[in-house]
Amino acid sequence: MAKWGEGDPRWIVEDRPDATNVNNWHWTEKNAGPWSQDRIKELFKDVEVKADNAEIRISEVEKLVGEASANNRKGKLIFFYEWDIVLKWNGKLKDGTDRSFSGKIKIPNLSEENDVSELDIQISVKDEDEEGLQLKKIMFSSGKDLVRSQLSKYISSLKEEFSKGMILPKKDEVKPDSVKTLTSGFNRKINMEPIVSHDVKQTGLKLDTSTIKQTHKFQCTAQEFYDALTRIEMVTAFTRSHVKLDPVKGGVFELFGGNIIGKFEELVPAKKIVKQWRYKQWPQGHYSNVTISIDQKSDHTEVSLVQTGVPSGETDVTKNNWQRYYWDAMKQAFGFGAFFP
Repeated sequence: MAKWGEGDPRWIVEDRPDATNVNNWHWTEKNAGPWSQDRIKELFKDVEVKADNAEIRISEVEKLVGEASANNRKGKLIFFYEWDIVLKWNGKLKDGTDRSFSGKIKIPNLSEENDVSELDIQISVKDEDEEGLQLKKIMFSSGKDLVRSQLSKYISSLKEEFSKGMILPKKDEVKPDSVKTLTSGFNRKINMEPIVSHDVKQTGLKLDTSTIKQTHKFQCTAQEFYDALTRIEMVTAFTRSHVKLDPVKGGVFELFGGNIIGKFEELVPAKKIVKQWRYKQWPQGHYSNVTISIDQKSDHTEVSLVQTGVPSGETDVTKNNWQRYYWDAMKQAFGFGAFFP
C-alpha cells in the first residue's frame, strides 16, 4: 500500500509546478470577507426604491459586520457567509409636504443557512408622523423587494468571483464547469434519528448505561480529520445545519439543530478530542463522555471512539447515528473514504 506521497495521485503535489492541491483533493479556503464588504457597499450605494407615490433611495451601508469564505474539497465548492447589515434610507412623498424623512433597514442574519426570500428585514423611520409612517409602509413593500434583489446579486457574484481558481486543472483535464457548486446548508436540515426515551432503564435513581467503542479508517491526514471536527466551516459542511462551536477547553458546541450539545474537555491537535456529549432526548442533565483518538498511519488515519455513559436502551441507535451523521457524512463531504471496509 502506498505511503503518503508515494503513488497515490491525491497526495502527490510534485506534479504541479506550484505544488498545490492536485486533483482538488485537499480542503482549500479563500477569505471572501474584504471582497464581500466592498461588494455589499457597492450594491447599496445610492439605490433608488421604485414607488409610484414617493421618491426613496437607499443611501449607504451604515453597519456591516461578519465574514465570508469560499472552500474547495474534492472538486466541490462550499460557500460560507454570515453578515449583520444596517442600511440608511431617505425619501419623501410626491404629494406630501415636501419634507424629507430618513430611516434604517436592518438585516440581522444574512447567511447561507437562510434563503433570501425568508430573511428578517426590519424597517424603521426616524419621524413616525403620518407621512413618515406612510413612507415606512412603502419601504415594507417596495423597499424589502429591492433589498432582497440586491442581496441575491451579492450571493451570485460571490459564487462567480470565488469559483475562479478554486477548481484546479486535473491530470485528466476535467473542466471546472463540470464541478458541482454547493452551499453548507444544502437547502435542507438534517434531524438525527429520534431516540425513544421510554426505553431508558433506571435502577432506583441510577441510570443504566453502556459503552460504545468504534474504530474506523479514513483516507486523510490526522490533522485534516481533527480539523473536520473542530473548524466550524467544516462541521457545518458535513452536518448540513447551523452549528455553534467553540473548540477550546471548556468551550461548548451545539449541532444538528440543537439535537446534540456538549462541552470540550481536552483538545490535542491531530491526536485527540475529549468531550461531554448528550442527545437532547436523554434524561435531563445526563451527559456521556466521548474520547476520539486520532492515529495517522503510513497510508491512512485510524480513528477510535469510546463513548461511556450512553443510556442502555439507546446504544444501538446512538451507534447508528455516529455512523450515519458523522463518519459517512464526513466521507461524503470531504472525500475521506476509507481504504478498507
